[in-house]
Amino acid sequence: MASSDYAREIFFVDGARTPFLRDTGRQGPFSASDLAVAAGKALISRLPIKASDIDEVIIGSAMPGPDEANIGRITALRLNCGHKTTGWTVMRNCASAMQALDSAAKDIAIGRADLVLAGGTEAMSRAPLIYNDDAVAWFRASAKARKPGDKIKTFGKIPVGAFLKPVIALLRGLRDSTVDLDMGQTCEIISHRFGIDRKAMDAYAVESHLRLAAAFDQGLMDEVVPLYSPDGTVFEEDTGLRRDSSAEKLAKLRPVFDRNGGIVTAGNSSQITDGAALMLMASRDAVERYNLPVLGRLVDTEWSGLDPAQMGLGPAYAAAPLLTRQHLALDDVDIFEINEAFAGQVLSCLAAWEDDDFCRGELDLAGALGRVDMDKLNVDGGAISIGHPVGASGARIVLHALNALKRNNGRRAIATLCIGGGQGGAMLLERE
Repeated sequence: MASSDYAREIFFVDGARTPFLRDTGRQGPFSASDLAVAAGKALISRLPIKASDIDEVIIGSAMPGPDEANIGRITALRLNCGHKTTGWTVMRNCASAMQALDSAAKDIAIGRADLVLAGGTEAMSRAPLIYNDDAVAWFRASAKARKPGDKIKTFGKIPVGAFLKPVIALLRGLRDSTVDLDMGQTCEIISHRFGIDRKAMDAYAVESHLRLAAAFDQGLMDEVVPLYSPDGTVFEEDTGLRRDSSAEKLAKLRPVFDRNGGIVTAGNSSQITDGAALMLMASRDAVERYNLPVLGRLVDTEWSGLDPAQMGLGPAYAAAPLLTRQHLALDDVDIFEINEAFAGQVLSCLAAWEDDDFCRGELDLAGALGRVDMDKLNVDGGAISIGHPVGASGARIVLHALNALKRNNGRRAIATLCIGGGQGGAMLLERE
């Protein structure tokens, strides 16, 4: 068993996620808190605890709705955890849910909590519109006008041009203002750096869809709980899954981020998606007190920073220290979950670990870390086929890594992802 620096052991009891719903260009049927509650209810209902037994609820979310301030507390209350169960919210862009798991682990480790519901949720299709300063100034002036005559006068000063140019907040969120690059442009940069071509990206993307389709068809996605929309529609699978995906179809798509010579397309990128993933975490005392099942334990966590213009390499930076601290090699890991922000980004991380110069210069290693067995990587697909609801993905990859370990009778897994703004997050997981 790998050693852990946590003062108390951190156990993952179980987890659940909703189907991830691809953005169709219209507002989705569920708010972020709706999604979190759906996952939470399904999870709690199958465990020998009451919602009120949970000490705290920690939810990661990058863009909760206007009526969901502190969505962690809202989720706790809507799950009927009771007024005494605290709830709070974290935001670390793409790793918000992993940060929630990390925050839960720290509270359990120091004895502040024994049972924590943690994870993340995002309704990206409900991202609000942003108006520019001129439009906002008019709204303020109009709101302050009390007399009918003054109110009418403000209509003569409407900045028409400003009203016709709202910005979708989601687009701002997917752009790094410090380097003035869209996330897809950062993938173009690192793909060029490591010689990843369009053909390799598209082939990887097709495999993601085929693996996810096979997992659903073989009944391997028990972590996914149904969603029931107000209009009666039932969602049981991730709606971005393309069972008919092929290299020939993807080859027809045009580049999105670099129209002149780019290789990153909508087909080899993750999808804008709504979804939630939650996990119940516990101390050993809680496991024994409530007679809880154990899916696995958290051994170690790492957060790394890097050049925001190459943010997709975050997993390469974050996973290496875990292996070093635990005296492990890549071959000692049975399952890898690397969030598929972009196909080129995952392939660049793998290439980086095989590169002597990168590993020496960037990771302070003696040489190349080595090659990852592709049969251990994202064994049931990833965000390209599943979707990437920013606030939820960190919990999804941890949950699925543990489930894949259990199914394959494996011992160790690494779940890792890149983070907008130039960071990487990784967790080392283990089954007893």
